[in-house]
Amino acid sequence: MTSDYRHQLEHVAKTDLPWQLLDGANILVTGATGLIGGCIVDVLMCRTTGDFHVYAAGRNEARAQKRFANYWHSPRFHFLAFDVTKELDTDIDFHFIIDAASGASPSAYATDPVGVMKANFYGVNNLLCYGSSHGLRKFVFVSSGEIYGEGDGSPFTEDYSGYVNTATLRACYPSSKRAAETLCVCYAHQYGLDVSIARPSHVYGPYFTENDNRVYAQFIRNVLAGDDIVMKSKGEQFRSWCYVVDCASALLYLLLKGENMTPYNIADPHSNITIRELAETIASINGKKVVFDIPDKREKSGFSIIKKATFDTSRLQALGWTIEGSIKDKLRFTIEEQKHNDL
Repeated sequence: MTSDYRHQLEHVAKTDLPWQLLDGANILVTGATGLIGGCIVDVLMCRTTGDFHVYAAGRNEARAQKRFANYWHSPRFHFLAFDVTKELDTDIDFHFIIDAASGASPSAYATDPVGVMKANFYGVNNLLCYGSSHGLRKFVFVSSGEIYGEGDGSPFTEDYSGYVNTATLRACYPSSKRAAETLCVCYAHQYGLDVSIARPSHVYGPYFTENDNRVYAQFIRNVLAGDDIVMKSKGEQFRSWCYVVDCASALLYLLLKGENMTPYNIADPHSNITIRELAETIASINGKKVVFDIPDKREKSGFSIIKKATFDTSRLQALGWTIEGSIKDKLRFTIEEQKHNDL
């Protein structure tokens, strides 16, 4: 872990939040070996005060040992090997749960759409069912901005709902996220649980795996290998982006201050750019250029058809969440940190 990345984590860990709510608690983070879940664990383990325990859950223990080597033997850290699509085989009371387990991979949308849907829907059901009888105080579901579907060009607010063609493979992700959000609200209403919903924009950051085929990961993988960036489209899609440390910060705001049965957009309002601009920025950091290639049919089936997706973050900012720094600097941090991990 580089000093820059650790400094960013420590900055979030010192945010003015009601951390005392976590005293004596068990915190479960699912999808902990993924991009967002791993960063949440990092921030929580950077807290130097408080007596809470962090339970990082994932399917790959070998990867988890590498990812969390800095605190694998800490008495406050615990790894749980389990698949969220199956019932939890434990009797631990998890007082706080952040569900960041999700197959957010374009290749999986084409090759394992059933698995994607099960992870999103069954995962939420299993966790909320378990939590309802094991002292759950707060549940944060990491949904996705993809639930908005097709927009009209204006920034998405949390009450917007656009068209999703459900009779397509690509709909496996947004449709299952929509259904899981509704399930969260139903559990909250029927069983008296406290649930907040996060809708992140496109999130980037370090510690992605060699199998991660989201565009930013492909671009960074290209430049770290000393190659030019290969684009499979003109890159005209206009997106809101968010650095993973900023996303983790927002999720902790929801955990400690989020309102019940309420969704929140998570995005950096200063990082609305096209995919081509993202590629050009990453290339410029490493002195490379952008070249174009034609995708095959399977690759195309995993592409999003949404041309413009920007987010209104007023509701999140009303909780006190703020963001600073440029996307170019954060991409530079991402590239530098990625150089130093071998996940």
